[in-house]
Amino acid sequence: QVQLVESGGGLVQPGGTLRLSCSTTSFTLNHYGWFRQAPGKEREGVSGFSSPSGATYYSDSVKGRFTIVRDSPNDMLYLQMDALKPEDTAVYYCAAGLPPIHENNWNLPRMYNYWGQGTQVTVSS
Repeated sequence: QVQLVESGGGLVQPGGTLRLSCSTTSFTLNHYGWFRQAPGKEREGVSGFSSPSGATYYSDSVKGRFTIVRDSPNDMLYLQMDALKPEDTAVYYCAAGLPPIHENNWNLPRMYNYWGQGTQVTVSS
């Protein structure tokens, strides 16, 4: 049974920093990702990580500010978020899957088999 559990969300001021954590079960999966969903909006891909290749992917809106890190020995996934903006406010979800991902599909929710429960991130002064 694959279980993903996020933590690390909270309230932060614009320009601030947060690090989200996601614990994963000891199960061999090919790729991991972070998604977010703001009220009234569709779920969008924020960042992806391909285990076989080590490739990382980012949406244009977070590129240069967010960093995804996979700690395989400890079954953890992180999202380091710097220079946060009010538009980053959303519920953030950790996801994992088996089919291989690449630059054209990493941000599609259907590529991920397993999802966490989400953690709220609010960026506000």
